[in-house]
Amino acid sequence: MPHVPVSAADAHRRRLAAVFAVTATVLAVEVVGGIAANSLALLADAGHMLTDVVGLALALGAIWFARRPPSNGRTYGFLRVEILAAVANAVLLFGVAVLVLVEAWRRLAEPPEVESGLMLAVAVLGLVANAASLVLLRRAQGESLNLRGAYLEVLGDLAGSAAVIVAAVVIATTGWTAADAVASAAIGLLILPRTWGLLREATDVLLEATPKGMNLDEVRAHIRGLDGVVDVHDLHAWTITSGVPVVSAHVVLAEGAEAPAVLDELCGCLAGDFDIEHSTFQLEAADRRRLEERHHA
Repeated sequence: MPHVPVSAADAHRRRLAAVFAVTATVLAVEVVGGIAANSLALLADAGHMLTDVVGLALALGAIWFARRPPSNGRTYGFLRVEILAAVANAVLLFGVAVLVLVEAWRRLAEPPEVESGLMLAVAVLGLVANAASLVLLRRAQGESLNLRGAYLEVLGDLAGSAAVIVAAVVIATTGWTAADAVASAAIGLLILPRTWGLLREATDVLLEATPKGMNLDEVRAHIRGLDGVVDVHDLHAWTITSGVPVVSAHVVLAEGAEAPAVLDELCGCLAGDFDIEHSTFQLEAADRRRLEERHHA
């Protein structure tokens, strides 16, 4: 059976599933509470939660797809589904943010009555649930773009719940019901910058940019410094999915160098110093480089 590279998200799928269950429960409570309390801030946070539930479902689905084995038609299997899920999630978040901001503007002009006590109780529940989800994802989010998207969503939810709590307290103590619309606008604005960051990172992967945190000059210098290596050219590095960086290069061997020994050194160098397990090298003699240069001239 072909080897299936394991994405970083796959190792944490149970944590992700637990966060999905918590978020879906809070979503249901916030929808009911938002309607009962006539609170746009709660409904805005519920809308944010809805995108999180969809995003988490996409992330879990992407992990399942990524476990399917490669084939002749898809030599890397479905590992890129994770990145496509991150893009879809970002687009969805952007749409929700715009809808919330439009409705907040409308309510600022004509603030409705809001049941602040119920609004506060539901928001506190959301805050506690989101804090628990953050703890579950804190370590995993540094290993996967998919999980980082989920972590940022939950972090935004935590801030959203805090904004709703502040608005509920303001309404209860001052009677200023416009605080509900102000809180919902703050939640909408909170969504936009992290949505852009997630979309930019996912787009970099799709455009096969050099993996974040990898210095290609350092990789090149490392390869050139190995015994039996004269030069390296056509060096490329990209990411298949989070946690699966890939490198390919043409390596020019010194006269008399033993190719198998050099290849072992190359693979060990990248795996040990740069955490790159998937690499492809074309070993060539110096005269081969001159032929290639003449061919591309």
